[in-house]
Amino acid sequence: MAQKKAALACSVCGSRNYTITLGQNRRVERLELKKFCKYCNKKTVHKETK
Repeated sequence: MAQKKAALACSVCGSRNYTITLGQNRRVERLELKKFCKYCNKKTVHKETK
């Protein structure tokens, strides 16, 4: 069975910099992490996209 993947997009510039694999558990809200964006050149909030 293939694992589902999701992208993390920067909330400032919108670029999709990171990918994550989703587990079997079902989440209602989307994941938000503070990560480094190479286009903004600073740490910003990245939100889970499809």
